[in-house]
Amino acid sequence: QVQLVESGGGLVQAGGSLRLSCAASGRAFGGYTMGWFRQAPGKEREIVAAIRWSDYNTYYADSVKGRFTISRDNAKNTADLQMSRLKPEDTAIYYCAARRYGDLWPEQYDNWGQGTQVTVSS
Repeated sequence: QVQLVESGGGLVQAGGSLRLSCAASGRAFGGYTMGWFRQAPGKEREIVAAIRWSDYNTYYADSVKGRFTISRDNAKNTADLQMSRLKPEDTAIYYCAARRYGDLWPEQYDNWGQGTQVTVSS
């Protein structure tokens, strides 16, 4: 198991940028595929991006391709989500998730952070 803590959320104007960070503690971070998910009010949780443990291959939802970038630093036990050209529809609670030796998506992520709020004003 890993414990995950997100940071970096906040309020930003449309067109702006934010960087979310997920700090992990616990078992060897390098063996975990990391994902970022989001849940907007009244909507189901959806995957945003993921980065695989073995080859650093990435996955992005169509809605964020070209605007968001996921990265990881195994030395620091972190997985970041750089968000650019933000839109009001990106407003949601963003969650970090992890799956040991997991694939990108679909995958049953079983370690979750508590989430961080991102609000994009128009």
